[in-house]
Amino acid sequence: MFDLLGLGWQAWVTLAVIFAMLIALVKNVAQPDLILLGALGTLLFFGIVTPEEAFAGLSNSALLAVGALFVVAAGVQNTGALSFADRLLFKPSGSMTVMLSRLMLMTASLSAFLNNTPIVAMLIPRVKVWSEKTGVPASKLMMPLSFGAIVGGMTTLIGTSTNLLVSGLMEASGYEGLGLFELTPVGIPAALSAILYFALAGHRLLPGRSKERSSVGSELENCLFEVRVASSSLLAGQTVEQAGLRSLGEVYLAYLHRGESLISVTPETVLAEGDVLDFVGNPSMIDMLLERPGLERAVTGIEAKVPMTLPLYEAIVAPSSDLVSKTLREVGFRDRYQGVVLGIHRRDEQIQPPLGRVPIKAGDLLFIEANPGFDQRWNSWRDEFYLVAPRRAEQVKPQTQKAPLALLILLCVVAFAATGVASLVTTAFLGALAMIATRCIPGRKARRAVDVQVLVVIAAALGLGRAIENSGLADAVANAITGGAPIFGTVGVVIAIYIATNLFTELITNNGAAALMLPISLAAANELSVSPKAFAIVVAIAASTSFMTPIGYQTNLMVMSPGGYRFTDYLRSGVLVSLVVMTVSVTMICLLWL
Repeated sequence: MFDLLGLGWQAWVTLAVIFAMLIALVKNVAQPDLILLGALGTLLFFGIVTPEEAFAGLSNSALLAVGALFVVAAGVQNTGALSFADRLLFKPSGSMTVMLSRLMLMTASLSAFLNNTPIVAMLIPRVKVWSEKTGVPASKLMMPLSFGAIVGGMTTLIGTSTNLLVSGLMEASGYEGLGLFELTPVGIPAALSAILYFALAGHRLLPGRSKERSSVGSELENCLFEVRVASSSLLAGQTVEQAGLRSLGEVYLAYLHRGESLISVTPETVLAEGDVLDFVGNPSMIDMLLERPGLERAVTGIEAKVPMTLPLYEAIVAPSSDLVSKTLREVGFRDRYQGVVLGIHRRDEQIQPPLGRVPIKAGDLLFIEANPGFDQRWNSWRDEFYLVAPRRAEQVKPQTQKAPLALLILLCVVAFAATGVASLVTTAFLGALAMIATRCIPGRKARRAVDVQVLVVIAAALGLGRAIENSGLADAVANAITGGAPIFGTVGVVIAIYIATNLFTELITNNGAAALMLPISLAAANELSVSPKAFAIVVAIAASTSFMTPIGYQTNLMVMSPGGYRFTDYLRSGVLVSLVVMTVSVTMICLLWL
């Protein structure tokens, strides 16, 4: 039993701070990096960690390696070095098993060596086109895309920042860090089991919604977008029916607002100049409505600033975005982001007009009209949008002539680190410099490629891990867990740590879960006199395998709108794959280390 009376005041304060941090993360009261920094600052105030311990993470090799690897991955993507994936992946196939196997294997292979967020961002538009060509619903492909990236990331040390954080925490605690391929004997069998499960049976639990377009009551009805009756428009003075705005198939006119009045529309409603029309339905109809004579964008006062014919982009709002819980008017979207939101798409909830007064939620899909290059600019800021993609095919061509060079740099980073020629942080840093020096990626893009929020979370997590150790909380929790070893054995302790880490990941963040559980797992390893690496790998794998919620891992949220998923779709499809991965991972860890 957990000996509460035996805890010192430091452990009590640490426990209270962690509990408050968990609540803040679950409720999304602020960005994760700010929440973790606030928790670390509180522990620093109480003297549970010294300033040197609190900020030691800023010089930890894991933090520096993650930052450098962001640049390496961006260089590979910027040169189009992964274009071969298109030829291997997107082939016509009548077999769902073959399609999913190919998709998940390729995604997992890329994610083993590159950051999985840009990989998923790169593949989402391509998978959507592939879905349309093959007739396979996007909802059958998007979740496997995310899950393939997740399981691929847990196969190597550089596959995800979580693995590097675990290795950094081990080094900070006086242990030897993880090797580049130390996770591979566990990660590959677990990844293959997840891919095999989805290819053979798991896809049957996925919804098939992309073809449900026959009525307004379909899953696509939750997109709200606005257009305006232009000045001197021939539509002014006509009824809704006369203007041809009644029977539009996949979209319907729900309201119009005239001045401060919101009017429910009937076929006999007469239109007037300046009326803002609120449409609900299939977001693809935005293009059609804007092409109609007499209709224009609903936003006023921008004609002098930007041309009238601009490309449209789709952007998925990240949980850390300043947009969350605020309206477009409150954040001054047009001036701040240099774009105009024409529509908002949200799953499982009918959005009420007017558009400018709708509080934005994480996972919302925004349809934005902006100058060319909007996607390149904001794809570099993952704390605002997880994905920005053009609705049409116009994109800046990558520097394909430098693709072989970028791949060579990546291979050198991996090879030198794997063979022990140099440490991972050294090879990653030199690889990042090589990408910039050879112009595989411009310096400006390299700076944007570094996800500062992830680095701050890792640095703060390292400080929190030290506080959990210093306060005695890690030993107390470890004693409580290992107390069941005589009954359930060491395997039971491994399973308990895996489940606890996995549940934390589903509720908060993968890096936060690893920071909380790694000190406890190392203390448990000492209690049981087993290899600390075994328990560290348990935490690394469990913290990376978020399948049951869209909020546990960023790629899950990225595919939520493109796949048309509800929150419950993740739970229904993710429970079994979580059990499969846990069973294989625990079995391999027990065979290799226990």
